[in-house]
Amino acid sequence: MEFNFLAILAAALTSFVVGFVWYHPKVFGTIWMKEAGLTQEQLAKGNMLKIFGLSFVFSFLLALIMPVLVIHQMGALGMIGGPDMIETAKPSYLAFMADYGDAFRTFKHGALHGFISGIFLALPIVAMNGLYERKTWKYSAIHSGYWIVMMTIMGSIICGWK
Repeated sequence: MEFNFLAILAAALTSFVVGFVWYHPKVFGTIWMKEAGLTQEQLAKGNMLKIFGLSFVFSFLLALIMPVLVIHQMGALGMIGGPDMIETAKPSYLAFMADYGDAFRTFKHGALHGFISGIFLALPIVAMNGLYERKTWKYSAIHSGYWIVMMTIMGSIICGWK
Protein backbone atom coordinates (compact mmCIF):
# COMPACT_ATOMS: atom_id res chain seq x y z
CA MET A 1 0.00 0.00 0.00
CA GLU A 2 1.57 3.23 -1.16
CA PHE A 3 1.27 6.62 0.50
CA ASN A 4 -1.00 8.83 -1.61
CA PHE A 5 0.42 12.33 -1.19
CA LEU A 6 -2.06 13.83 -3.65
CA ALA A 7 -5.01 12.51 -1.65
CA ILE A 8 -3.54 13.99 1.54
CA LEU A 9 -2.95 17.33 -0.20
CA ALA A 10 -6.45 17.39 -1.72
CA ALA A 11 -8.01 16.48 1.63
CA ALA A 12 -6.11 19.30 3.35
CA LEU A 13 -7.13 21.83 0.68
CA THR A 14 -10.82 20.96 1.00
CA SER A 15 -10.80 22.62 4.42
CA PHE A 16 -10.66 25.98 2.64
CA VAL A 17 -13.52 25.19 0.27
CA VAL A 18 -15.77 23.85 3.02
CA GLY A 19 -14.72 26.66 5.38
CA PHE A 20 -15.57 29.27 2.77
CA VAL A 21 -19.08 27.83 2.47
CA TRP A 22 -19.60 26.89 6.14
CA TYR A 23 -18.53 30.24 7.58
CA HIS A 24 -20.13 32.31 4.83
CA PRO A 25 -22.54 34.93 6.26
CA LYS A 26 -25.48 33.26 4.49
CA VAL A 27 -24.71 29.88 6.06
CA PHE A 28 -23.24 29.95 9.60
CA GLY A 29 -20.89 32.94 9.41
CA THR A 30 -23.23 35.55 10.87
CA ILE A 31 -24.30 33.26 13.73
CA TRP A 32 -20.67 32.28 14.39
CA MET A 33 -19.52 35.91 14.53
CA LYS A 34 -22.33 36.77 16.96
CA GLU A 35 -21.60 33.77 19.20
CA ALA A 36 -17.84 34.47 19.10
CA GLY A 37 -18.35 38.17 19.83
CA LEU A 38 -16.60 39.23 16.61
CA THR A 39 -17.39 41.82 13.96
CA GLN A 40 -16.48 42.00 10.26
CA GLU A 41 -14.11 44.84 11.11
CA GLN A 42 -12.27 42.77 13.72
CA LEU A 43 -11.97 39.83 11.33
CA ALA A 44 -10.64 42.08 8.56
CA LYS A 45 -7.76 43.21 10.81
CA GLY A 46 -6.33 39.68 11.09
CA ASN A 47 -3.06 38.62 9.47
CA MET A 48 -4.57 36.55 6.64
CA LEU A 49 -1.24 35.09 5.50
CA LYS A 50 -0.61 33.77 9.00
CA ILE A 51 -4.20 32.58 9.48
CA PHE A 52 -4.53 30.79 6.14
CA GLY A 53 -0.95 29.52 6.18
CA LEU A 54 -1.25 27.93 9.61
CA SER A 55 -4.75 26.69 8.79
CA PHE A 56 -3.30 24.80 5.86
CA VAL A 57 -0.48 23.37 8.00
CA PHE A 58 -2.98 22.17 10.61
CA SER A 59 -5.35 20.77 7.97
CA PHE A 60 -2.40 18.96 6.40
CA LEU A 61 -1.45 17.45 9.77
CA LEU A 62 -5.01 16.23 10.22
CA ALA A 63 -5.04 14.80 6.70
CA LEU A 64 -1.75 12.98 7.45
CA ILE A 65 -3.30 11.07 10.35
CA MET A 66 -6.59 10.32 8.58
CA PRO A 67 -5.30 7.20 6.74
CA VAL A 68 -4.81 5.51 10.12
CA LEU A 69 -8.41 6.34 11.01
CA VAL A 70 -10.12 5.44 7.72
CA ILE A 71 -8.06 2.73 5.98
CA HIS A 72 -8.30 -0.70 7.62
CA GLN A 73 -5.14 -1.95 5.92
CA MET A 74 -3.07 0.59 7.87
CA GLY A 75 -3.55 -1.66 10.91
CA ALA A 76 -2.01 -4.62 9.08
CA LEU A 77 0.83 -2.41 7.91
CA GLY A 78 1.42 -1.27 11.48
CA MET A 79 1.53 -4.89 12.67
CA ILE A 80 4.62 -5.57 10.57
CA GLY A 81 6.41 -2.39 11.61
CA GLY A 82 5.43 -0.01 8.82
CA PRO A 83 6.17 0.42 5.12
CA ASP A 84 9.92 -0.14 5.52
CA MET A 85 9.26 -3.68 6.71
CA ILE A 86 7.12 -4.91 3.78
CA GLU A 87 10.03 -6.73 2.13
CA THR A 88 10.78 -8.66 5.33
CA ALA A 89 7.15 -9.32 6.27
CA LYS A 90 5.94 -12.86 6.77
CA PRO A 91 4.04 -14.49 3.93
CA SER A 92 0.83 -14.16 5.93
CA TYR A 93 0.96 -10.36 5.56
CA LEU A 94 1.47 -10.61 1.81
CA ALA A 95 -1.38 -13.14 1.57
CA PHE A 96 -3.63 -10.89 3.64
CA MET A 97 -2.87 -7.89 1.43
CA ALA A 98 -3.39 -9.96 -1.72
CA ASP A 99 -6.83 -10.98 -0.46
CA TYR A 100 -7.91 -7.80 1.31
CA GLY A 101 -5.65 -5.01 0.03
CA ASP A 102 -8.55 -3.08 -1.50
CA ALA A 103 -11.30 -4.22 0.86
CA PHE A 104 -13.39 -1.30 2.11
CA ARG A 105 -11.27 1.18 0.10
CA THR A 106 -14.20 3.26 -1.12
CA PHE A 107 -15.18 6.90 -0.82
CA LYS A 108 -18.34 5.86 1.01
CA HIS A 109 -16.49 3.75 3.59
CA GLY A 110 -13.93 6.51 4.12
CA ALA A 111 -16.74 8.99 4.66
CA LEU A 112 -18.26 6.71 7.30
CA HIS A 113 -15.00 6.42 9.23
CA GLY A 114 -14.29 10.12 8.80
CA PHE A 115 -17.74 10.93 10.18
CA ILE A 116 -17.23 8.59 13.14
CA SER A 117 -13.82 10.17 13.77
CA GLY A 118 -15.41 13.62 13.70
CA ILE A 119 -18.08 12.60 16.21
CA PHE A 120 -15.64 10.87 18.59
CA LEU A 121 -12.62 13.19 18.19
CA ALA A 122 -13.54 16.65 16.91
CA LEU A 123 -16.89 17.05 18.70
CA PRO A 124 -15.57 16.33 22.22
CA ILE A 125 -12.47 18.51 21.74
CA VAL A 126 -14.38 21.48 20.37
CA ALA A 127 -17.22 21.12 22.89
CA MET A 128 -14.82 20.93 25.85
CA ASN A 129 -12.99 24.04 24.65
CA GLY A 130 -16.34 25.79 24.29
CA LEU A 131 -17.30 24.85 27.84
CA TYR A 132 -14.12 26.25 29.35
CA GLU A 133 -14.28 29.36 27.16
CA ARG A 134 -17.89 29.86 28.33
CA LYS A 135 -19.14 29.78 24.73
CA THR A 136 -22.68 28.89 23.77
CA TRP A 137 -23.80 25.54 22.42
CA LYS A 138 -24.44 27.26 19.09
CA TYR A 139 -20.78 28.23 18.93
CA SER A 140 -19.64 24.68 19.70
CA ALA A 141 -22.19 23.18 17.32
CA ILE A 142 -21.03 25.37 14.43
CA HIS A 143 -17.36 24.50 14.94
CA SER A 144 -18.01 20.83 15.70
CA GLY A 145 -20.27 20.56 12.68
CA TYR A 146 -17.55 22.03 10.47
CA TRP A 147 -14.97 19.52 11.71
CA ILE A 148 -17.36 16.58 11.43
CA VAL A 149 -18.10 17.55 7.82
CA MET A 150 -14.38 18.13 7.16
CA MET A 151 -13.30 14.79 8.60
CA THR A 152 -16.07 13.05 6.65
CA ILE A 153 -14.82 14.60 3.41
CA MET A 154 -11.17 14.01 4.27
CA GLY A 155 -11.88 10.38 5.12
CA SER A 156 -13.76 9.92 1.87
CA ILE A 157 -10.94 11.36 -0.23
CA ILE A 158 -8.16 9.54 1.56
CA CYS A 159 -9.83 6.14 1.70
CA GLY A 160 -11.36 6.19 -1.77
CA TRP A 161 -8.48 7.67 -3.77
CA LYS A 162 -6.13 4.75 -4.35
